[in-house]
Amino acid sequence: MFENLQDRLGSILNGLTGRGALSESDVSAALREVRRALLEADVALDVVRSFTDRVREKAVGAEILKSIKPGQMVVKIVHDELIEMLGGEGVGVDLHAAAPVVIMMVGLQGSGKTTTTAKIAKRLTDREKKKVLMASLDTRRPAAQEQLRQLGVQTGVDTLPVIAGQSPTDIAARAVQAAKLGGHDVVILDTAGRTHIDEPLMVEMADIKKKSNPHEILLVADSLTGQDAVNLARNFDERVGITGLVLTRMDGDGRGGAALSMRAVTGKPIKLIGVGERMGELEEFHPRRIADRILGMGDIVSLVERAAENIDAEKAAAMAAKMAKGKFDLNDLADQLRQMQKMGGMGGIMSMMPGMAGMKDKMASAGLNDSLFGRQLAIIGSMTKAERANPDILKHSRKKRIAAGSGTDAADINKLLKMHRQMADMMKMMGGKGKGGLMKQMMGGLAGKMGLGGLGGGMPDLSNIDPKQLEALQKQAEAAGLGKPGGGLPGLGGGGLPGLGGAKLPGLGGGFPGLPGLPKKK
Repeated sequence: MFENLQDRLGSILNGLTGRGALSESDVSAALREVRRALLEADVALDVVRSFTDRVREKAVGAEILKSIKPGQMVVKIVHDELIEMLGGEGVGVDLHAAAPVVIMMVGLQGSGKTTTTAKIAKRLTDREKKKVLMASLDTRRPAAQEQLRQLGVQTGVDTLPVIAGQSPTDIAARAVQAAKLGGHDVVILDTAGRTHIDEPLMVEMADIKKKSNPHEILLVADSLTGQDAVNLARNFDERVGITGLVLTRMDGDGRGGAALSMRAVTGKPIKLIGVGERMGELEEFHPRRIADRILGMGDIVSLVERAAENIDAEKAAAMAAKMAKGKFDLNDLADQLRQMQKMGGMGGIMSMMPGMAGMKDKMASAGLNDSLFGRQLAIIGSMTKAERANPDILKHSRKKRIAAGSGTDAADINKLLKMHRQMADMMKMMGGKGKGGLMKQMMGGLAGKMGLGGLGGGMPDLSNIDPKQLEALQKQAEAAGLGKPGGGLPGLGGGGLPGLGGAKLPGLGGGFPGLPGLPKKK
């Protein structure tokens, strides 16, 4: 998401921050490049024009050009305007209405309405503890109603029983009635789509709206459709009156122009974004965090939230106890790799680390990508229980068997074992005495800076972080220097990724396994 734009804007703004003084011509030249970068990212022309005009107006003022660090001031102005373009403050799905709250999903065929319906239902069930009923109003697409029923079984959410021959408006009325009788808090109506906008579709949407009186009408749009998504949003808003947008396939769009344009053109907030195929891969849209990612400033808050969702507190506590004794076997390494995969893999985590966006290409060229995790897990999975607990017994004949079982070779196995030895050494250092141990210093340093106090000598239980603390994290992170490009993570005075001489994020145990720079075996 936004990778192309992130790279282009990063190089343009780095050119400005490296200078001692700026002239108006410097700012104008940079803004020409920003304009080109936004257009290449598929942002609507009128949105780009108004964005660059606002930035220019603020950036060429005398107080900016004469300030001590004019380049950084321009970066701040671009950052603030990006947030404004994306909608200022994040807006979630509004459930403040009499139960059952009706949410109506609209959009074209193939945009991901049915899957998104199930994702929202699961999110409301798990996070908000709401009782949700899903109903498919799509009588045209073959097996559309069966698809929603199967997703309901998969997510554990109730679905409205199918009665053949009913019209979409009748199904909507029956769904609302069933939700009232069943004591449901929310009912989500998955409406039919078309391959394009036509009059019968709009009439049908208006009839369903009249019959069900929805509190939220969410337009589901595929972010890969680019500028056409903006026209789609405008048309639906004029005819039906949408209350918010949900963008799907944001993980597949490196440009992100639709997200930047739709909010600015329609004035409707982007409420949620789909970032993967799995049911849990739906995120709230936070303009400030997205702007931070675009400008390479990282997104610590989302990373901590993602860690809180994916890290098993019991396993984390067991790992902390092992680390205190200086123990770390291949089972623990496999757990670390799986946790990283759950959190979006190397690329997903790197994009949220302050100042680390530029490292992704270097790591990819060095072969440090998500496929490496898969190979390493295959190697560990091909070992016996005894071999995983005690890697020292792995001699040539055993390695030959493991290589055949995992589709790798002896060199791959040796690399994994070397990485494990380096991490095991690190665990011993963390569990050691003196100044409270390295782990305590790292955790304490990061926790103290981010206001998560009391993480002291072990693995924190991120699932119990107060939501108010999470809200305050962004400001605290910025104050600690985490929101600046290249700012790094606090704790050991170093910047960047664990294993590269910097500190680690809480809850990730050994951090990022397998990266160069870990302590060498003595």
